[in-house]
Amino acid sequence: MDRLFLDANVLFSAAYRAGSGLLRLWKRPGAELLTSEYAAEEARVNLAEGAQRQRLNDLLAQVRVLRAMPSGTLPRGVDLPEKDRPILLSALEAYATHLLTGDKEHFGKYFGRDIGGVRILPPGDYLRSQRGAKRGAR
Repeated sequence: MDRLFLDANVLFSAAYRAGSGLLRLWKRPGAELLTSEYAAEEARVNLAEGAQRQRLNDLLAQVRVLRAMPSGTLPRGVDLPEKDRPILLSALEAYATHLLTGDKEHFGKYFGRDIGGVRILPPGDYLRSQRGAKRGAR
């Protein structure tokens, strides 16, 4: 089972527009969606409209939200800005299989890599890989 940790920008994008393509993540059979209160709050404060915030609340009702701020240090060789460290640390503490983020500026150099057992990917790459795996299973 995939345990998908969703970064704030993924939550934001899924809630921003009704019918977002990212909603496919919520329909993935056999996937558990995870995030942190830290990421959820970042998405929430960046959504301007009440309808968007309501969509976010509805989506979060289907996501396991980690309440505690993570402790620990980043794995050796990983360099992230202070504001992004809690995202990766939360994914690691939650034993996520994937960290899905659209943050190319800070996480881009780690896309496609496993860090501490967590594969970091943009959500579109994850969804495309699952379509490919599904076709290969036929």
